[in-house]
Amino acid sequence: MTARLIIQIAALLGGSGVAIGAFGAHGLRKMLEASGRFDTFETAVRYQFYHTLALLAVGILLAFRPDLKSLGTTAWLWLGGVLIFSGSLYTLCFTGITKLGAVAPIGGLLLIAGWISLLLAARQV
Repeated sequence: MTARLIIQIAALLGGSGVAIGAFGAHGLRKMLEASGRFDTFETAVRYQFYHTLALLAVGILLAFRPDLKSLGTTAWLWLGGVLIFSGSLYTLCFTGITKLGAVAPIGGLLLIAGWISLLLAARQV
């Protein structure tokens, strides 16, 4: 994955995080609170943003250090983790399908694997 693509993905995740977070906090707050899912929704948005910022940092680092190609693996792991972790929680909040909660740990494992990948990539810095 290139630095440009990582930064573009971070921009998309950041923009969508703002939109989803605002929509949930303002437009759907009563529904999310009534279903007891507001905290779950906030967790999904928070993890999306944490990893958006981390992706942005990795993209910037890769732009300055293109020799650190293993950072592409980190980016893929975080992207997959955000899509699966936050995505499953968003879907759970909006559909009430509780079995989706069992998918979130897979995304969480991808997020953790991304941090391990970053640790390994840092050995080359």
